[in-house]
Amino acid sequence: MIYGYARVSTTEQETTLQLDALRRSGVETILQEKRSSVGQRPKLMEMLESLEPGDMVKVYKIDRLARSLMDLLSILDRIQKAGATFQSLTEPVDTSTSAGRMMTHMLGAFAEFERGIIRERSIAGQTAAMMRGIHCGRPRSISPSDEQEIVRLWKSNQYTMDSLAALFNVHPSSVKRSIYRVLKPGHSSLR
Repeated sequence: MIYGYARVSTTEQETTLQLDALRRSGVETILQEKRSSVGQRPKLMEMLESLEPGDMVKVYKIDRLARSLMDLLSILDRIQKAGATFQSLTEPVDTSTSAGRMMTHMLGAFAEFERGIIRERSIAGQTAAMMRGIHCGRPRSISPSDEQEIVRLWKSNQYTMDSLAALFNVHPSSVKRSIYRVLKPGHSSLR
């Protein structure tokens, strides 16, 4: 079976150009969506779940299929695991050919490089922010004064972490982190 997938970002846009090109290329079944690639894409998921060995997925352009390189590689992996192939009508990606598979591997290498660069930038930004005294990450769910009270109650041996979590209306993990934060190593063991 040859599947075609067409997508536009809004309901005001039309898929006519994509549909015409897909039909000319011999597509038997076309699934189309009028929605952003950021949210759920039920027609895409339906197509990916129905793929069988020997099937082919065609798109007019890669950006109609995936919102990012990582998303594309994930989708291509699902297609490959189903025993199907992929072809873009306007870009040199056709996993049924050696050159197309090579292009897919090159895309994977670029995606890994991109992830590394993003990670390095993120770490550098967080380090710079922390050096300026800015807290990175989620705000604490327990105030410093409540942390002190939690530790005081914990040390009384009359409360469990779960009972303290219920008392302060927080998750038990927050209680555990508070106790570890306040009780420096070597002070007291956690039970």
